[in-house]
Amino acid sequence: MAIRVYLDEILKERRMTSKELCRLVGITEANLSILRSGKAKGVRFGTVNRICYYLQCDVGDILKFDGKLEEETEHER
Repeated sequence: MAIRVYLDEILKERRMTSKELCRLVGITEANLSILRSGKAKGVRFGTVNRICYYLQCDVGDILKFDGKLEEETEHER
């Protein structure tokens, strides 16, 4: 994936559990797990906004571009 997710690191720095973040943000633990694993195909700006607000961080702290172009697989076209 061309976008790397560093949510676990920020959670540890803030001494917050993913369960607590889910409660604050209003998303399920399953959806946060998909985001944390880097397997999410997309995320709503409103969700990112709430995550950044409650973690007191910037978007660039949790999402980083690795410099590579992610190619679509055959079944995604």
